[in-house]
Amino acid sequence: MSSPTGSKTKLSALTLAALGVVFGDIGTSPLYTIKEVFSVGVHPVPLTPENMFGILSLIVWALIMVVSVKYVAFIMRADNRGEGGIMALLALASHNAADDLKKQRMIMLLGILGACMFYADGVITPAISVLSAVEGLEVAAPMLHPLILPITLVVLFILFLAQSKGTALVGAFFGPVMLLWFSTLAILGIGGIMQYPAILNALNPIYGMHFFQVSPWIAFVALGAVVLAVTGAEALYADMGHFGRVPIRLAWFGFVLPALILNYFGQGALVLKNPETVINPFYLLAPEWMLYPLIILATMAAVIASQAVITGAFSVSQQALQLGYLPRMHVEHTSESQKGQVYMPRVNWGLMIGVMALVIGFGSSGNLAAAYGIAVTGDMVITTLLAGIVFHNIWGWSKLRTGMLVTLFLTVDIAFFSANVLKIPDGGWVPLAIGTLIFTLMITWKTGRSMLYLHLKNEAMALDPFIEAIGSHPPTRVPGTALFMTPNLEGVPHAMLHNLKHNKVLHERVVILTVKFLDFPHSSLEDRVEVTALPHEFYKVTVRYGFKDEPDLPRDLKLCAEKGLALEAMDSSFFIGKEILIAHESSEMAYWRKKIFIGLFRSAETITNQFKLPPNRVVELGAQVSF
Repeated sequence: MSSPTGSKTKLSALTLAALGVVFGDIGTSPLYTIKEVFSVGVHPVPLTPENMFGILSLIVWALIMVVSVKYVAFIMRADNRGEGGIMALLALASHNAADDLKKQRMIMLLGILGACMFYADGVITPAISVLSAVEGLEVAAPMLHPLILPITLVVLFILFLAQSKGTALVGAFFGPVMLLWFSTLAILGIGGIMQYPAILNALNPIYGMHFFQVSPWIAFVALGAVVLAVTGAEALYADMGHFGRVPIRLAWFGFVLPALILNYFGQGALVLKNPETVINPFYLLAPEWMLYPLIILATMAAVIASQAVITGAFSVSQQALQLGYLPRMHVEHTSESQKGQVYMPRVNWGLMIGVMALVIGFGSSGNLAAAYGIAVTGDMVITTLLAGIVFHNIWGWSKLRTGMLVTLFLTVDIAFFSANVLKIPDGGWVPLAIGTLIFTLMITWKTGRSMLYLHLKNEAMALDPFIEAIGSHPPTRVPGTALFMTPNLEGVPHAMLHNLKHNKVLHERVVILTVKFLDFPHSSLEDRVEVTALPHEFYKVTVRYGFKDEPDLPRDLKLCAEKGLALEAMDSSFFIGKEILIAHESSEMAYWRKKIFIGLFRSAETITNQFKLPPNRVVELGAQVSF
């Protein structure tokens, strides 16, 4: 039994770690939000005291409604065995819809669309965060303006280059840096508020409502910039599996939310006192001697915010891969103690190219802010819809109760999304284009895999009659064990037929092996392996992994010994079918999509690497498949 002191110490450590990883994105929003609303935005709001009070009221209540109520109070309770994030929510929502294919398809499309919006956000966040931090140089010394883009690109390159080392080494460094960052936000904010204490009246929601009554169109358009204050809210849910609900809630209510509110209000007070400071109110809050240290701290905070998004992209990609929405990719586990820490080279370099292209293409955080928001708000809408399915189908809430809460959340989400639609011509098309591209790839991969599986299943010979025929007319049986990997346990694997046809032998023990990925995070060791003995030394083996488990077949096949099938690694061979796909015209899928699927299929990581099979024990047998 752990002592109360030990529990408190552990909770404090987790809360500090959560502060470092979870809140980087939302914590760097003060760098650009107020500036975007009043100064450099696509549709800047006229600077008047009434408008400032209205904007600050909207920011405070957006933080309360979206982050505190929606995510912290409700969405974080919709965990999939402790795991959060859009793919975990998708798996949870679709769990009870297995019998309704139409409903399952709708949930799948929603979830994939949400994941695509997450990727689009993941490209923009590092670009805008690091760029807005480095832009402080212009405030400190205007002659340094030409260096802003090169410095931003160098910082981003180093960040992506360091990903292969894992976050374990720098993870302990994140918490203290973000503690210092939020403390600085609060102190700077208090300094600003003291210049104009009346600004605190904006805590009253009446100012936000009055803003909409007096200037409804300006207020609506301003929502497109106000939403920048809540970008990063989805990270609270996505990273829940690493830290748990309690540390995240403690960090949010006890430290992050007060620091953010103080800083926004400090910036508002400064701008009302000195309107010319609207060009960069965050940096102009600081005394002159503090500018360079603040720029360094802001850049570190922006790097941490970017790191959290990149880590989230790796995590979502791994989950999507194992749930069958992405082709196999190389996954490196960068920490022996932390299961969730993975590195995916393809995702990393793809993100880096996208981020750098945005920095070069847009050139400033003000221009980038026009592209920011639509992906985040789209993800928020989808999260609300999927959560509604969970509330009703899994939690057992009534339709009325679910409908009322979902309507409340959707009203806020759709208002933000609609305001961001106005930014599409000025840059909002970028995340939509990124999301559409990834959506097309994911849907094509999922559909193509299903078509290929059905094609191979329909062509396969039934297993039971085949085994009976083997018993009646036995071929030459050679010593050892052959493991034939297949997604279909009821049919004869194509690799087995090819082996029998060309080599005219069968091993003395034959294992039909399939791997299944479940729609929850982890499978227990007791249920990991299932063994079914068949006549004539044939066996069916099913290995089950959760979508967050690390596949390792040689390790997990040792569990078969407890089920009556002892497998000797050095006396076993893995036989894998290697299909060469040829596309032809059909009504099932457009020809161009089939070509995309074939390209993805060819570029997929080998099964040998994905399941950590010993390369010297693997035999690949190829066959052409027209589909």
